[in-house]
Amino acid sequence: MRRKDREVTDIQELLSIVEECRICHVGLLDDKGVYVVPLNYGFEYVNKQLILYFHSAQVGRKIDAIIKNPNVCVEMDCDHRLIEGEKACDFSFGFKSIIGNGVATILSNYDEKLKGLSLLMKHETQKEYAFDENMVNHVSVIKVIVNEFSGKYHK
Repeated sequence: MRRKDREVTDIQELLSIVEECRICHVGLLDDKGVYVVPLNYGFEYVNKQLILYFHSAQVGRKIDAIIKNPNVCVEMDCDHRLIEGEKACDFSFGFKSIIGNGVATILSNYDEKLKGLSLLMKHETQKEYAFDENMVNHVSVIKVIVNEFSGKYHK
């Protein structure tokens, strides 16, 4: 990271940013080129590993891209603030962000899909929801194991 003065290294602060953000931009690569899609997500941090969960339609460019190349880039940002200045070049923008790389898997196991959907709803709503078998079976759930990630906070 070029701006070491803005780097977030404490894992609790990094996870706080992941918790605060609501949208994760997932970068994929397919035959048409780079494809970036904004997605709601759920997450867990297990054994020093960030795991993200996304729900999706069962068909489409995103699913096709993951099948061909499961390597992804993830980015999320939040706490956006304009920092005003006297001159145009003195203006800046405050934010918190996470960026990382990982490997995506389209889950087929019912229990894993249910877990991912439950974490997603918990993250987005702060509430627990029940899912019936029909709900779980009619969506795809994508799991991304994030191999490495970094955080940035521009105060």
